[in-house]
Amino acid sequence: MAEFLMPSLGADMDAGTLVEWLVKPGDAVKRGDIVAVVETQKGAIEIEIFDAGVVEQLLVQPGATVPVGTPLALLRGEGETAPVQPPEPAPEPGPVAEPAIAPAPVAVAPAPPPPPAEPAGERLRVSPAARRRAGELGVDLSAVEAGPDGIIEVADVEATRPQASPQAVKPRFDFAEMRAAIAAAMSRSKREIPHYYLSDTIDMAAAEGWLAGVNADRPPDRRLLTGVLFVKAVARAARAYPEFNGLFVDGVFRPAPAVHVGLAIALRGGGLAAPAIHDTADLDLDALMARTRDLVARVRDGRFRSSEIADPTITVSSMGDRGVEVLFGVIYPPQVAIVGFGKVVRRPWIVDGAIVPRPVVTVTLAADHRVSDGHRGGLFLTEIGRLLQTPEAL
Repeated sequence: MAEFLMPSLGADMDAGTLVEWLVKPGDAVKRGDIVAVVETQKGAIEIEIFDAGVVEQLLVQPGATVPVGTPLALLRGEGETAPVQPPEPAPEPGPVAEPAIAPAPVAVAPAPPPPPAEPAGERLRVSPAARRRAGELGVDLSAVEAGPDGIIEVADVEATRPQASPQAVKPRFDFAEMRAAIAAAMSRSKREIPHYYLSDTIDMAAAEGWLAGVNADRPPDRRLLTGVLFVKAVARAARAYPEFNGLFVDGVFRPAPAVHVGLAIALRGGGLAAPAIHDTADLDLDALMARTRDLVARVRDGRFRSSEIADPTITVSSMGDRGVEVLFGVIYPPQVAIVGFGKVVRRPWIVDGAIVPRPVVTVTLAADHRVSDGHRGGLFLTEIGRLLQTPEAL
């Protein structure tokens, strides 16, 4: 019998609140299935399971807040049989009682009817954030009209909510608590990780020209953005220099077998999350762009999957859209590196002996000196620059 534990969803998480079970005892599950929704400071996170089997018992009820590592459920593995419950002992024989005269019948008020069940095969498809928002606003989900994809989202719930004064609506997240959690994680990072910092300036003329050609005949929703080139270049460079891609745990660095780039994304109303795009180095640019759009939309709506939060191997932060030219990040433990990109600006540049205006971007690296050094960090940044100047190879 295996235990399904409250997962650790980042260095800033000590406990989580179980919002909802999406399985029940007797349900068969497989690796990657979403089985529960857990609330953390960053929002409602869909929890995936990493073992196959049958749910034997749910140990924690919705609404309970429990520490990381607490068993949430028992899972019976493949080939295991359900435990046999011993029969209840028969009652001891006692003296035979004289037959009693039955009392006169008493009128009993009928029990209130149970709430209508969802029709078989028509289970409502509701995002975790929307389900939580419906509870906050007192909205009956059966009365909410789903969007075009058949899934009820937060916007659908809010469009159905009864009119109320602004004071009656609860905030979706406790942002003060989130800021405190982020501050604790960053304080730990600066206290425990010996950071070193490097920067480089990269000529983006080739990348801009290549993007303009690729996007020329595409509709807006299929165009590639400069940011996706940044992410792919970092992923490819991290695969070439594995000392920047992995986790430092229990005093030992463990290089990751794949590159899962965490994207630093600002949450609506405040706060930050850096969920992963899995196998980033192996995705083509169109697939990476589609995954980036999907991830940003879900994160800003407070919806994550546990694997996205738990397993980034290196982080990329880009603040060009905020007008920032140079960004030096703080490593998110237990990772060992974070790469920052500023905005693309035009600067005088020497090309073939002549000074010409060129689009350039500053890229920075904050890395863990226990694992790498400035020499390897410089080669890593040089590889990112080389890849961005040959975008057709990405």
